[in-house]
Amino acid sequence: MHIQVLKSKIHRVKITQAELHYVGSITVDEDLMDAANIIENEKVQIVNVNNGERIETYVIKGERGSGMVCLNGPAARKAQVGDIVIIISYASMDFEEAKSHKPVLIFPDDHNKVI
Repeated sequence: MHIQVLKSKIHRVKITQAELHYVGSITVDEDLMDAANIIENEKVQIVNVNNGERIETYVIKGERGSGMVCLNGPAARKAQVGDIVIIISYASMDFEEAKSHKPVLIFPDDHNKVI
């Protein structure tokens, strides 16, 4: 049996941009992606702390060191610049393997920089 478990979490980053007229996705600073073990095109869940919205999309690499967290396309309607979000990715694994799995959790500073 396989189950879904938490793989990675970027806890409480600020939305820096919202681009409605874009193909779709979330653009994330590559430093944040590396620290959280998230790769480009990986499916993620975005949880908006300010309004309770929860959406799923995929990640696009943002400029390294920029602090960028930009919701693109229809997702841009789910948050405003300055909103605090949590970016979560999950993995599917064997039940026994999942018992010892340790997710990667990062807690960026107020400027979306890796601490």
